[in-house]
Parts: sequence; structure tokens; C-alpha cells
Amino acid sequence: MAFEEKRAWIMVLVTVGSYAAYLGVVLRRHEGAAPLAQTSYAFPLLWTVGAAIVTQIALNITVAIVSPEGANTKDQRDREIHRFGMYIGQSFIVIGGVAGLVLAMVRADQFWIANAIYLAFVLSAILSSSAKIVAYRLGFHPW
Repeated sequence: MAFEEKRAWIMVLVTVGSYAAYLGVVLRRHEGAAPLAQTSYAFPLLWTVGAAIVTQIALNITVAIVSPEGANTKDQRDREIHRFGMYIGQSFIVIGGVAGLVLAMVRADQFWIANAIYLAFVLSAILSSSAKIVAYRLGFHPW
């Protein structure tokens, strides 16, 4: 397995895990009678994002130490697959930005704006990494 594919797998697993942890914390804090938008979300959001960043860095370093072959080298194919995945993932960044703008224009609660943008970042990371994994597994054929 190429080192960059390992990194894509790490990104998918850490992203899904951290978002699941965020949802778990926020939904546990939610009190049944109150609207969900009144639930405290900023602290869990910041902590799960920060923990995801630190976890991904630590796992990438660990994988590079455990299997150092190819850790510091990228060939043309790796660069093209990375670019391909990032282009695909960027669509959700744009969707999240537009969703945040629309929610702000209709004066939605900050809870919904923040969560829409966070979900877009999560979906972007998952889609981008999944596209890279598929390209490595099934072959990559640039246009």
C-alpha cells in the first residue's frame, strides 16, 4: 500500500471518529425539552477538531516510523491522485460556505451555521480521501 494511501485512510478514520465523538457529546448535552440550537456546542467542536488534528499528525508520524518505505517520496502518480482528491473534496467546502451564508442571511442560530460548516469540512475530508483511496485501489487515469 502506498504511503499516501495510508494517509488517506488515516484521514477518513480520524474524521469519522472525531465527528462521531462531537455528535455524541452534543447530543448527550442536549436536554429533551430545549431546542437543539440552545445546546452548548463550541467547546466540543473546538476540542474535537483540535484532537483530530493532533491525532492525524501523531498517526502519520507513527506510520512513517513503522513503515518508512515511501514516507518521504512522492512520485508523479501520487501528486496527481492527491490533486484529484483535493479537487473533488473542494466541492463540499464551497457547499458549506454557501450553506453558512444562506443560514446567516435567514438569521439562523449560530449553532446551525457552525454545524453546517463543520459538516461540510467533514464531508470534504471524507470525499477527498475516499477519492484518493479509490484512485489507488482501482487505478488512476488522468483526463
